[in-house]
Amino acid sequence: MIETPPLVDQYCQGVLRTELGLATFEAQLIQSAGPPAAGTTFFDTQTGFALRRWCPPLLGLEPHCAPARYLARRRELGAAESARRLLRGSGVAARLVDTGAAGDLTAPKELALAGNGEAFELARLELLAEQAADTSGSAAAFLANLAEAVHHAAAGAVAFTCGSGPRYADAVAGAPEPPGPGEVHGAAGRWLAGRARGGAVRDPVLLRHLLWSALASGLPLQLHTGGDAGEPRRLTDFVRAAAGPGTRLVLLGGYPYHRQAARLAALFPHVHADLGAALGPTGARAAEVLAESLETAPFGKLMFAGGGRQLPELHAVGALVFREALGRVLGGWVAEGSWSWRDAERVAAMVAAGNARRVYRLDERG
Repeated sequence: MIETPPLVDQYCQGVLRTELGLATFEAQLIQSAGPPAAGTTFFDTQTGFALRRWCPPLLGLEPHCAPARYLARRRELGAAESARRLLRGSGVAARLVDTGAAGDLTAPKELALAGNGEAFELARLELLAEQAADTSGSAAAFLANLAEAVHHAAAGAVAFTCGSGPRYADAVAGAPEPPGPGEVHGAAGRWLAGRARGGAVRDPVLLRHLLWSALASGLPLQLHTGGDAGEPRRLTDFVRAAAGPGTRLVLLGGYPYHRQAARLAALFPHVHADLGAALGPTGARAAEVLAESLETAPFGKLMFAGGGRQLPELHAVGALVFREALGRVLGGWVAEGSWSWRDAERVAAMVAAGNARRVYRLDERG
């Protein structure tokens, strides 16, 4: 078995604090626009099967137990105790937490306490813009408040992230360079004039301005790719333009475009790629997906991200599937003589924790 250090999860969200019924729990299992088809269940997915494989033992049940039995045990323990057992059983030592996700979710400090580890903040760009807009009466005031919000966030967060992959990809696909001051001022005025309180940022000029404001901070910037966010190649011109400021870019959630994301990490010195968030949803196929990501990029450019959200089960599944898949892939290469055992454990330590600690400078934070 390939040994790895405690993991560093470079992207996750908090978990729900409330007790969940069957339908509510099931709705969180996969990202879907609606409920499962009549007579079916989201437990019958790779994510559902992975949950039933890895999570029941953490709550004192046998693997693969029925969903109803699992949820009964979860209710018996309570939401807080179930989350504590699942988070601590995942083998994650540090989590980078997106604090911009909607819902009654645990904050980084709560997640750290429940998981008996560290937690660091990822500052969500759209949330900063919306908060600045709520306190601004003019475009000039909004832009000044936004600049101050980005500066303040950079002092406390370890990176910036964004939750609107498709919109950002559309915004930079045809115009990767930073917008001019007049262009930004005009876009800010239009957005403020037509915005109901709490409205999301959708203007492509403002989205580009947010990205370039984050780049100027010097913190790493996470970009969501894959799935409905589109192919990473749509971001290529922006990635190339962003090489100038020298900010580290991290491509997250690349499946089913994980090979393209790994290719960008290989091409550009400032680009890194996610090596884990796709694995929970692919379940039993995780080792094959992981091996494909390892085909192209230098191993120092790849990092684990569990991508857990809402349910502590998704945190546990992401981490445990990653660890099992990594051991299977690297152990297989050792067994066939392609790699030495020492090299396999060294690379495992890099992608499991070491690269993230270096890229996000976690060891420099008290």
